[in-house]
Amino acid sequence: MILVLGGTTEGRQVAAELAARGLRVMVSTATPYGGELLSGCGARIITGPLNLEGLLEIIRGHKVRLLVDATHPFACRISDLACRACAVTGIPYLRLQRAESALPSSHLVYRVRDYEEASRKATELGRTIFLATGSKSLPVFLDAARQRGCRIIVRVLPEPEVLQRCRQLGLKPADIVAMQGPFGRELNRALFRHYRVDVVVTKNSGDAGGTASKVEAALELNIPVVVIDQPRPAPGEAVHSLADLIDRIIQIERSVEG
Repeated sequence: MILVLGGTTEGRQVAAELAARGLRVMVSTATPYGGELLSGCGARIITGPLNLEGLLEIIRGHKVRLLVDATHPFACRISDLACRACAVTGIPYLRLQRAESALPSSHLVYRVRDYEEASRKATELGRTIFLATGSKSLPVFLDAARQRGCRIIVRVLPEPEVLQRCRQLGLKPADIVAMQGPFGRELNRALFRHYRVDVVVTKNSGDAGGTASKVEAALELNIPVVVIDQPRPAPGEAVHSLADLIDRIIQIERSVEG
């Protein structure tokens, strides 16, 4: 059995490709919605957040012989857990490392290391901040925004628990954009105009995550954009394209069978 940690477009693609080749594949996603997106891919699907014990149980219970990490580049916790689980069980760990988007040279582009630095920079640059970093980092930005009297507009997934979290944190419905991305430049530009945005904050999730289109839309409107660099990747073998990932999986499978 090959275990794919998914939740991304690439995760769905690799699961479908491996299943089409006749390999036994299981895909894990953090949310039921992620599982719904995998429907029909030919792989076994499990959903829900994982801890180390749960991951070890899956690996041992399903005789997993290769773990493929196709999670989001900012999903550091699950990648670290995957590396630890592979070290404990002795199975190979293989990561698909999504490349960052190349950022244009502009005085309006500010690269930062983490959410805390991003929140400080954003509140220095404007009073209406469009946050395209998801809901998990919301408290960091809301704390900084409230100290400086800034408004946060957040784009999040249209899932009930996410919307409930936004409301519990004090966001008004008018400040929540519940839409699943990534979006093209035109829609991003329309959103930034509609909300009269002063500054945009995004993660550098690569072109597959829509980073380039958000940056381009902001610059066309002369809006500063704060871009959070990807965190240091988890240790272990990594490849940088879907084709290379499939080739490497086949190589590993053959070596295990041999």
